[in-house]
Amino acid sequence: MASESKASVPLTLPVLPLDDEVVLPGMVVPLDLSDNDVRAAVEAAQAAARGGQGKPRVLLVPRVDGTYAGTGVLGTVEQVGRLSDGDPGALIRGIGRVRIGAGTTGPGGALWVEGTVVEETLPDPLPGAVTELVKEYKALATSWLKKRGAWQVVDRVQQIDGVGALADNSGYSPFLTLEQKVALLETADPVDRLRLATAQLREHLAEQDVAETIAKDVQEGVDKQQREFLLRRQLDAVRKELRELNGESEGDESDDYRARVEAADLPEKVREAALKEVEKLERSSDQSPEGSWIRTWLDTVLELPWTERTEDAYDIQGAKAVLDAEHAGLDDVKERITEYLAVRKRRSARGLGVVGGRRGGAVLALVGPPGVGKTSLGESVAHAMGRKFVRVALGGVRDEAEIRGHRRTYVGALPGRIVRAIKEAGSMNPVVLLDEIDKVGSDFRGDPAAALLEVLDPAQNHTFRDHYLEVELDLSDVVFLATANVLEAIPEALLDRMELVRLDGYTEDEKVVIARDHLLPRQLERAGLAADEVVLDESALRKLAGEYTREAGVRNLERSLARLLRKVAAQHELGDREPPFPVGADDLRGLLGRPHHVPESAQDPAERRTSVPGVATGLAVTGAGGDVLFVEASLADPETGAAGLTLTGQLGDVMKESAQIALSFLRSHGAELELPVTGLKDRGVHIHFPAGAVPKDGPSAGITMTTALASLLSGRQVRTDVAMTGEVSLTGRVLPIGGLKQKLLAAHRAGITTVVIPKRNEPDLDDVPAEILDKLEVHPVTDVRQVLEIALTPAAVPVGAAA
Repeated sequence: MASESKASVPLTLPVLPLDDEVVLPGMVVPLDLSDNDVRAAVEAAQAAARGGQGKPRVLLVPRVDGTYAGTGVLGTVEQVGRLSDGDPGALIRGIGRVRIGAGTTGPGGALWVEGTVVEETLPDPLPGAVTELVKEYKALATSWLKKRGAWQVVDRVQQIDGVGALADNSGYSPFLTLEQKVALLETADPVDRLRLATAQLREHLAEQDVAETIAKDVQEGVDKQQREFLLRRQLDAVRKELRELNGESEGDESDDYRARVEAADLPEKVREAALKEVEKLERSSDQSPEGSWIRTWLDTVLELPWTERTEDAYDIQGAKAVLDAEHAGLDDVKERITEYLAVRKRRSARGLGVVGGRRGGAVLALVGPPGVGKTSLGESVAHAMGRKFVRVALGGVRDEAEIRGHRRTYVGALPGRIVRAIKEAGSMNPVVLLDEIDKVGSDFRGDPAAALLEVLDPAQNHTFRDHYLEVELDLSDVVFLATANVLEAIPEALLDRMELVRLDGYTEDEKVVIARDHLLPRQLERAGLAADEVVLDESALRKLAGEYTREAGVRNLERSLARLLRKVAAQHELGDREPPFPVGADDLRGLLGRPHHVPESAQDPAERRTSVPGVATGLAVTGAGGDVLFVEASLADPETGAAGLTLTGQLGDVMKESAQIALSFLRSHGAELELPVTGLKDRGVHIHFPAGAVPKDGPSAGITMTTALASLLSGRQVRTDVAMTGEVSLTGRVLPIGGLKQKLLAAHRAGITTVVIPKRNEPDLDDVPAEILDKLEVHPVTDVRQVLEIALTPAAVPVGAAA
């Protein structure tokens, strides 16, 4: 049932205006009588009350911006006297609401109005909803009063029973605005008024909770900063006392890592990581092992050249001149470096230095036999580009952590070799030589070659993460040069990320130039001889390169030069000879002894390996470059009963299969080739490859074994000046092989003048130096019959007699 209120009891009262203030029924408030309107209303009420009984009554009306409200409060003047500050005042109690009517006249200078008292009635008993509303308001008011510490007021609020009186009690609330109090005053229905007062109090408590939460967070932050500041000051004081106790000076303290990190020019993410570690260091004690780990990590990060880069030398002609001056030959590598510099120059001129977060680095794999200058070429490349050079030796590395670094949880953890190379170079764009990448091994500690995949991938290495650093390191501007002797030993996934450049070895003419321009001046200095004290003839250099050494590179040639100069220096010190010392080709035997590598064509015909039937000369590629390979074949006596094929010389499976194919071809086509192959069924065939301690494999000796067997069966010798290479099929086709350039260089070194190669390898002759091709007679063939026609000498006796 809804509450009811009715207007009755007409009154005529003096108006006491309240500026920016509202008094609700039940409130007792002191008013200052120094205000003229207030004083006039109180005096008029007192004058009217003298003729009758009771206390003086006034009408308390809020006045907002000069406008009176439509509802006022009947108030009685309880007492007139002095306020606490000494000014005259009156104590007035609110009695009930009065609806204001028309103005009228009355005694005194006050404004008189007619009004009617608003009486309130409520059903008895109260409905349940109203009772719950009363409980809610009292609970909210109690909570708010307890927060303010007004415990004595809590009991007073709990004792109020009237619904309207309970709502009017909120007039004491200091948080209510003038508009909210006027709304309470003009709400005549007590239930609606209590509902409005409850909503206002609930809203204030919610705002107060938010404000308290914010204030608490702010206070906690301030307290934490003050506490941290105080603890840091105490820590500084303790450290100062410890330094004084240990006799250390102020300058010995170098642990101000925070200042060093903030002053360093670091990338943003690296700076954030470093500052976090500094905070850990400041919280740790000096005796904690974690402190030493953090200091080592911070030192490593601060020593890395995060923003240091050397300017590339974009003088393309000058770079090419530097490469030509420091290395003879190696045209492929020189052209690649020249191309790289030209592209870098154009990208820099067009503002394309960084594309997609990646810079223009390069990853090259230099593959070739030992001694051809792969390692020294790295220094020349760095010199030509104007960059720093760092060499990283990978031979024998088996631990993945050597590349990626160790986790910092391990004692003695260090960054990987790549990070250490960048640190050693002092710039982010050096030339890094990964030496002997084919010698990297793998075991239970991981696969270092797999760890190199990210380093050498141009699409990934701009965000390389070392396990020790755990921050991104940009390697996209680094020029990586990886060297290897054997291409097959490099994992395929790793090789796919590198640009392959082959160094197949030097010609004899190139060796003479290298010895004259590079090796001889260096060895003269090491032997303590002046350039004018020894005159080494070019014929002597050529004989040294051709007969005293046989290699793809020039290491043994340099050793021979060093030995020669030591002999000359010793003779001078013994007084046997006086400078200048002329050294010609004829003087080498007296100084160095006999030549070690005499070409087959230069030997006595009876001493040559191919002087008997059944021996052929092949060409092979080893880890040391190209080499000459001899194949020997023999037939067993039929009386021994040892039929079948015997192979010796440490042969691989592929080479054994090639021998089976060669034998099968001759058995099936012997009659066509006019060879007596009928006896092969009963006689054993033995094929041997000399240098039995050296493992051999591959299909390229197929035509060599076929020729040796054909020579044995026909009794015709194989020409001494002929060497051959090619895979053979069951039908007698000659199939292509690899490493042609290295094989032809080896044939030239061995004194061979005629070479048989597969027809499909003819395009590879473009890679062979012109001076080598001029000295070799190259026969491209497609069938074994052509090989036999070229390689075998004419028959000296009838075939049957030879067999």
